[in-house]
Amino acid sequence: MSTLPIRTFGDPVLHQVTTDIENIDAKVAALAESMIETMYRAPGVGLAANQIGVQKRLFVYDKGDGPVVVVNPRIVETSGEWAYEEGCLSVPGLSWEIVRPNEVHLVGRDLDGNEIDVQTEEFEGRIFQHEVDHLDGFLLIDRLDDDQRRAAKRALRKMQIRVTPHDHDGLHQLLGD
Repeated sequence: MSTLPIRTFGDPVLHQVTTDIENIDAKVAALAESMIETMYRAPGVGLAANQIGVQKRLFVYDKGDGPVVVVNPRIVETSGEWAYEEGCLSVPGLSWEIVRPNEVHLVGRDLDGNEIDVQTEEFEGRIFQHEVDHLDGFLLIDRLDDDQRRAAKRALRKMQIRVTPHDHDGLHQLLGD
């Protein structure tokens, strides 16, 4: 497989809600494999499909125990509160302390179609919330207060982070579009 370009702040695809995957097949498995490679190369601990321009409900992550693929994830319950410094591959070079729920209950499917049902907290729960946010059309910057968001946008402009055209031929070939 190959790495894929990661969409960055300003790309409208990052604010679109993804759609469920109806059939978990070889194309989805190949997409997940490319996403894992892309995540490691970035480097990051998680990557949602829409971060590479695919509007499907899928994310990959590795909290340090090896890569995991979650198809059609949903967070069904949260509780508590935990502040943690959080960054994002789609908002490169910046991070903020973000308060999110500490305990998270996530459901979804693996690449074999088996049910995933995980109750976790802290770092893994943070990853789940961050990636599901992406799939729901929210970026980390959307979690900031107004002053922080303005400062973040100024910093991004200074860094000249903007949407750039991507070569999607390989992606379309991979997905059979």
